[in-house]
Amino acid sequence: MKNEKDFARFKSLTFDDFKLMSKDDTLSKYQKIGFPDNYREGKEKYIFRDIIQKLAMDNEKKGLTLLDIGPGCSDVPIMILDFCKKNQYHVLLADSEEMLEKLPDDANISKYPGYFPDDSLMLVNQYQNKVDYIICYSVLHVAFYHTCIFKFIDTALSLLRTGGKFLIGDIPNITKRKRFFSTEQGIEFHQNFTRSKSLPEISYFTPEPTQIDDGVIFGILQRYRSFGFETYLLPQSDNLPMGNRREDILICKI
Repeated sequence: MKNEKDFARFKSLTFDDFKLMSKDDTLSKYQKIGFPDNYREGKEKYIFRDIIQKLAMDNEKKGLTLLDIGPGCSDVPIMILDFCKKNQYHVLLADSEEMLEKLPDDANISKYPGYFPDDSLMLVNQYQNKVDYIICYSVLHVAFYHTCIFKFIDTALSLLRTGGKFLIGDIPNITKRKRFFSTEQGIEFHQNFTRSKSLPEISYFTPEPTQIDDGVIFGILQRYRSFGFETYLLPQSDNLPMGNRREDILICKI
């Protein structure tokens, strides 16, 4: 199946892999960010709306500052940039130079090429305690096995002003995935997807060091609450491409 080939190709991608994929003209804009076409095509408008709602960005406030870490080059960042221009936001984009070149330039946009946070010293120094919203969507799992995710999150949170919000979106949770595929609904979903009568392959009680699980998710929630932030685990709506096995974390600076 084409999807299976795509998933094999896009498994365990690194920052450098995305740099190379961004320049591969044989890939669609969705494949360049690591997804089969049918997982994102026609569905990114729902992702955009979900982001706006969870960050409560539709509050008609003007002139705020938004940072998007790893925006990629598909429809979602374009929608976010259009929203920000309409609302006179200053937008900060942190991604590889190759990805950032595929996004528009404008007076309200500042681009910071490189790997966040290691290559983002200028961004971090300039915007300490000055950012209203941070979006990090479909990115945390890429950083998870290659970076200290607490350094990643700590650095991002250092940029938030009081009242600011950080959405870590579309987190693949291997434990949530196992729970889902252990249900009748999950088995039916698997069989419809594979067009077979096979059962999902699930490895219980086995360490999976490259995967984010419940322990990692709840560790993030607890760690930043202990630092004085409010943290929330949020479900994804049914119209999102992988909402039955992914979830979001919202961290608010109070």
